[in-house]
Amino acid sequence: MSQTHILTWIIAAVATAGVILRPFHWPEFIWAIAGAVLLVAFGLLAPTDALAGVGKGADVYLFLIGMMLLAEVARQEHLFDWLAAVATRRAKGSATKLFLLVYAVGTVVTVFLSNDATAVVLTPAVAAAVTTAKADQPLPYLLICAFIANAASFVLPISNPANLVIYGNHMPPLLEWLPRYGLASVVSIVVTYAVLYWTQRQALTQKITGDVSVPKLSGAGKTAAIGIAATAVVLLVASAFGVQLGLPTAAAGIVTVVVVLVRERKAPWDTVKGVSWGVLPLVAGLFVLVEALDKTGLVGLVSGELQQGAERAAGWTAWAAGVAVALGCNLMNNLPAGLIAGHAVQAAHVPDQVVRAVLIGVDLGPNLSVTGSLATILWLTALRREGLTVGGWTFLRLGVLVMPPALLAAIAVTWII
Repeated sequence: MSQTHILTWIIAAVATAGVILRPFHWPEFIWAIAGAVLLVAFGLLAPTDALAGVGKGADVYLFLIGMMLLAEVARQEHLFDWLAAVATRRAKGSATKLFLLVYAVGTVVTVFLSNDATAVVLTPAVAAAVTTAKADQPLPYLLICAFIANAASFVLPISNPANLVIYGNHMPPLLEWLPRYGLASVVSIVVTYAVLYWTQRQALTQKITGDVSVPKLSGAGKTAAIGIAATAVVLLVASAFGVQLGLPTAAAGIVTVVVVLVRERKAPWDTVKGVSWGVLPLVAGLFVLVEALDKTGLVGLVSGELQQGAERAAGWTAWAAGVAVALGCNLMNNLPAGLIAGHAVQAAHVPDQVVRAVLIGVDLGPNLSVTGSLATILWLTALRREGLTVGGWTFLRLGVLVMPPALLAAIAVTWII
């Protein structure tokens, strides 16, 4: 390996570590952008290639813009407060029932709106719910938003933008997707729930209040709810016709915001200021880092290993690839890991069994640590906005118990069928 390649790897590793560890409490995007700038400044990546890398994330940027706009307008119009009151009232004072309700809602949101939407849209609602319920230990409910965001993210193609990255322009139609991943998704969701519930069983003996009044949802709040539901329908239709999801999601988010603002005769500034725009340069920087790593021949190396392994023993290669990708996501985040893995499997032309294991590793592997996925980073950002924090070590101690059984069980299902 040349010195140029070694330096590229060092810069990419340091930038990724900065995103993960947030030294000096600087935002994640600063480290990703700094890494991208250094790659260009040292001549390790041509400016045109860096711009090409940024351009490859266009669909992801649009998708995130739409989701963040929907979340912000829903927050401002108190939709989350209303949902929190409804969930708390239905729990009837049972901490366990509230846990199940939140998990079920998280599953639905992830399946039909994506794992990033669960992190961005659901987390504020759950934070409001545990406040309304006067829960002494809110963490079990907030953890659901992170874990189900990944555990349910391969039910449908739209459930995780990483799914689009793995298959590229060869995304299976919906009726082919369900037989491939349907049973594995059910196993992932059930196993994750069982282990997460078991780890939180003591906290779920706490008392919560069930005597709460449900506030009247305003017309603007109803409009925001309709906008979110309509977005789910739009994404399903777009997926069925093989249309990229970014533009429809952005359009749905913008239309919903415009309708609400016009209805309420409000200026857009508060909504615009409320969105966590730093996520976009973070994603752009990660795309540039992956572009640089691709120039070092990493994708070719990985695809070569996959191809040789698949020719010798496709089943065992699927196991190895799924587990390796799952662990790799926690070292470099599942967005760059997914991009590398996606390019590799497309170049290697491996059997579908291997592709399915890789996709499950990319989607479910991030449940090991807070560094694993963009959805988990968005979840942490949403928590910070609510004045809450979850330490990396706290999450890792839980992830070690939750992720491996779900991952192995899901891959086993695809290995059998």
